[in-house]
Amino acid sequence: MAEPASPRVLFVTPELAPWVKSGGLGDVSAALPAALRAIGIDVRVLVPAYPPLRAVCADAKPVTATLRAGGAFAPAKLLAAQPGAVPLILVECAAYFNRKGGAYQDSHGKDWPDNALRFGLLSRVAALLGTAQSPLDWRPDVVHCHDWPAGLAPAYLTHAAGARSATLMTIHNVAFQGTFPAATVGALGLPPQSFSMEGVEFHGQLSFLKGGTVYADRISTVSPTYAREIQTDELGCGLGGLLRHRGRHLTGILNGIDGDVWNPATDPLIAQRYDREHLDRKAPNKIALQKRFGLDADAGIPLLGVVSRLTHQKGLDLLLEIASSVIAHPAQLAVLGSGESGLETAFRELAARFPGRAGCVIGYDEALAHRIEAGADIFLMPSRYEPCGLNQMYSMRYGTVPVVRATGGLADTVTNCNEHTLANGSATGFTFGEPTGTELLAAIGRALEAWSDQAGWSRLQKNGMTRDFGWQASARRYVGLYETLAAGRAAHGDPRPAG
Repeated sequence: MAEPASPRVLFVTPELAPWVKSGGLGDVSAALPAALRAIGIDVRVLVPAYPPLRAVCADAKPVTATLRAGGAFAPAKLLAAQPGAVPLILVECAAYFNRKGGAYQDSHGKDWPDNALRFGLLSRVAALLGTAQSPLDWRPDVVHCHDWPAGLAPAYLTHAAGARSATLMTIHNVAFQGTFPAATVGALGLPPQSFSMEGVEFHGQLSFLKGGTVYADRISTVSPTYAREIQTDELGCGLGGLLRHRGRHLTGILNGIDGDVWNPATDPLIAQRYDREHLDRKAPNKIALQKRFGLDADAGIPLLGVVSRLTHQKGLDLLLEIASSVIAHPAQLAVLGSGESGLETAFRELAARFPGRAGCVIGYDEALAHRIEAGADIFLMPSRYEPCGLNQMYSMRYGTVPVVRATGGLADTVTNCNEHTLANGSATGFTFGEPTGTELLAAIGRALEAWSDQAGWSRLQKNGMTRDFGWQASARRYVGLYETLAAGRAAHGDPRPAG
């Protein structure tokens, strides 16, 4: 008997690094499909044709005539491109995507007022490609939807006629749900019966993410601990009960990192390359970082780094509560990020109050993020919740020891340093429990004390640098889900699509 063919996968995302990125989803959308292609999975990424992607895909070829997706959607076309290892299918709709600003917001940080139509179109096209009405010869076995902007694809597919692809909904952050007025249902071309408690209705509004959670064949999220946390009322953001109801269909798969992009031995963005056998070469990166942030150039003072959205979720207000105590230890602080205006102002004021000891850059700078990972001694992530987190993994790879709250993917990736874990070689960082300034300060204090013992600190750095956070193992777990979904779809009478 012939071996079953590998499943074909349509990977549906609103972000794709390095061209369109607001957080970890952009990185995942670049790295996971590449890892899947490397192990033989025919995966193609469906993403809006934002200006940065159109610029890098100047030779993109039209693969459809004008699509009319129904509802109130503007006409669109599909383009095929391959700027890297993974084929892309670009949704070209100038009325929705040819804009200055980010994927979700304008250049002033305000949500685009037509986001429901913009990402409704992305979801609608994804669903169309998973049916017999697809304009493409290639048909996916699985439509893999990422976060709320792709969340309506399972709803459209459930209500489609005839054979359809299976669906997997990945929740990267349950707090972002894509909620819009009830009247949006008609504009999106959803059937009226979908607007119910058993459908897309959520407290009188339409929720993209709830739609994906209700209608998807399977659900995944980005770490095992977060999969448990989002089934609680505390961290489920109103969807805890639904996620508990669907618990046997919910899987937590830890995100990986791109080891080619995040590698101190080859990183072109840092001042001096190094590896675990040459940790002394990390020192010039610290001096360069101190100069960049206007800090005293002193190798003998510990430097704490932050690269983060400045939001309540990320716990940066806790850091502000204790910053003066940390700096008095003594220590230095370098912060890169943007977000809530109050936090941005507070970090600027902190830098002004402690010249030479604290510095901040408001905004996002990919190169500077690499330099902080390489130059800091300690990396801080005091998140109130963290679905997966990538920076703690980048930090360990760069020999920069993380201090994190034990939640979500942070709990799954960082092993707290104590006498026992340091002795057996498993310690990689410092964790704390309750989201309070007091507990954060205690964890930082333990890290600073450990830093003073450079022999022990070197062991801790090397432990982290040895950990494998690549995508290979996680990609194989996704393949297992895809195979289960494809087999289940075939068992229910939906033939494997042609193409």
